[in-house]
Amino acid sequence: MVADVATTRPRRARLAAPAAHGRSPKDAGHLAVRAALLAGGVAVAALWWLGTIPGSVSDLGDQVTAVGRITGLLGAYLVLVQVLLMARLPWFEAAVGLDRLAAWHRGLGTNVVILLSAHVLLTVEGYSLTGHHATLSEGWTVLTTYPDMLKATVGLALFLLVGFTSATWARRRLRYEAWYLVHLGSYLAIALAFFHQTSTGADFVGGDPRHVAARGLWTGMYLVVAVAVFCWRIVLPARGWLRHAMLVDQVVPEADGVVSVWVRGRRLDELGGRAGQFLLWRFITPGHVWTAHPYSLSAVPTPHRLRLTVKNAGDHSGAVAHLRTGVPILAEGPFGHFTAAAAQQQKVLLIAGGSGIGPIRALAEELSGPRLPRGGQRRGADVLVLYRASREADLALADELDALAAEGRIRVRYLVGRRLDLGFDPLGRGALSRLVPDVGQRDVFVCGPAEMNASVRDTLLQLRVPRRRIHVEEFSLA
Repeated sequence: MVADVATTRPRRARLAAPAAHGRSPKDAGHLAVRAALLAGGVAVAALWWLGTIPGSVSDLGDQVTAVGRITGLLGAYLVLVQVLLMARLPWFEAAVGLDRLAAWHRGLGTNVVILLSAHVLLTVEGYSLTGHHATLSEGWTVLTTYPDMLKATVGLALFLLVGFTSATWARRRLRYEAWYLVHLGSYLAIALAFFHQTSTGADFVGGDPRHVAARGLWTGMYLVVAVAVFCWRIVLPARGWLRHAMLVDQVVPEADGVVSVWVRGRRLDELGGRAGQFLLWRFITPGHVWTAHPYSLSAVPTPHRLRLTVKNAGDHSGAVAHLRTGVPILAEGPFGHFTAAAAQQQKVLLIAGGSGIGPIRALAEELSGPRLPRGGQRRGADVLVLYRASREADLALADELDALAAEGRIRVRYLVGRRLDLGFDPLGRGALSRLVPDVGQRDVFVCGPAEMNASVRDTLLQLRVPRRRIHVEEFSLA
């Protein structure tokens, strides 16, 4: 079934078009962050180079040990980079977006495991070649006689466990809560590994001024990351609770397995949240307190109320339906660039599927309003919503979309039915070009399951929608 509620509106002033040439501010932000992280890696390599005594890398054993040293330094640096990417630093988030930072974090995981494993194997092998000992015997000697090496071994085991449970096939089989608790072990692993670096690392041990300076810089790097995590992951959420006193106000069923949680609090407009953004919500009640999950705002924020709409997709999201009124909430954010500010055309297409209806519904409200919440710029006159669902019972917030359509603010089409039953994909190239003949003239916002997002993005590119006008929201930060 394809249901259509269509309305027309008078044309409004066209928004400023994007520059035809040059990079967008977001692209510039990506490049700046990448350049800064790369510069850090180069600095770490330079630290190794400057700390290596000329002529000390002569035979094969020394050469293998030297490679082991550099892999260890780079592996440790990438561990800190991974932590920093997820430390909620506002500069990183504003430049890149938390969803992309999370993707970078995941992508670095395999490299970290490879580098740390190579560091251990190469260093032990280098020592064994230099001392003409068996590799296993040399490894046992290193483990039992070198300072803080047992701590480092436990730390490596924790890193390997985190890497193992983060593999795609393992992640799919683990509850999010179990995966999250294992992931927290990486903080302990970092602390355990740090001590052996400064007590046995050839680049840091001794009274040579170069080694003293390197030891100070290395320790300072760890302290900076620790302070960043403490401030933005612990202090700021706690401060936010004291300032805004957010509580669960009401839990409202919206569709099969879908509920909206209304949140009340003080001066919530000071959070700076926009329709389409998400926060990391931590409900202070059994079953929720140890984990924070990303849920998008599903209504335009007000000074005293926020709303998030959650689809039952697992233990945590399913338990949200049973939250009691008055439960305190710690929230981090808002995060994300999936906002009306990204729209550059007068015409906008919003495509929702599954739990993606939350941010799409909020965007429909804001984009079709007369003005942005802040500032006086008027929005586009033509907002079309495509809402994809397998069954009518899965349509959440449809009444609100219909109300916006009845007011003449948007047009909405419900694309309901399984592809197998329909005999075609309602969001495929042919169907989409018929539903939205002018799709190439629109900004397109897509939010839904990862498979749908990827498929629709490919279809839009085939229909010659410029990449800069395709805005996709991803939900997974794991």
